[in-house]
Amino acid sequence: MRWWFLDRIDELVPGEHARGRKGVASSEDYFADHFPGFPVVPGVVQIEALAQLSGKLIEVTLFEQQRRWVWPILSMVRKAKFRRFVRPGDWLVLETRVMELRDESALCRVVSTVDGQRCTEAELLFVFNPRELDNSESQATLERVERENLRILWAGYAAWAEANG
Repeated sequence: MRWWFLDRIDELVPGEHARGRKGVASSEDYFADHFPGFPVVPGVVQIEALAQLSGKLIEVTLFEQQRRWVWPILSMVRKAKFRRFVRPGDWLVLETRVMELRDESALCRVVSTVDGQRCTEAELLFVFNPRELDNSESQATLERVERENLRILWAGYAAWAEANG
């Protein structure tokens, strides 16, 4: 099973917000069981897609501000609401906004929509870098992997990388 639930980053403004999307294919593995005859994207998958977009926003923001890469780890989901089913064939539009940013954590407000109708909303709290990643080898691997992910997902990455090293 592929663990990327973010297909594209359409806009990313470090320190502020990001917008991306996920195309919902009928071939997604979870549809076999969720639910037979009435396939809907599980709420946890919608939250994960929003968390992945938020994580990219946090990474780029902290690199720009502090010249360090972090690994944002979803720690808490607050005020989650699921308002509309997301079905095969839908384009899930993902939006995140940084509400609070600290050296060790970040809080983002997230919303997803389909055809302008709100599907999911929540506040996501992230913590950074477990001790196991707090060494130069892990940091180098993290930077290499995340730069490649950003290059694939975000059309604006090349200009950002040129400006920020």
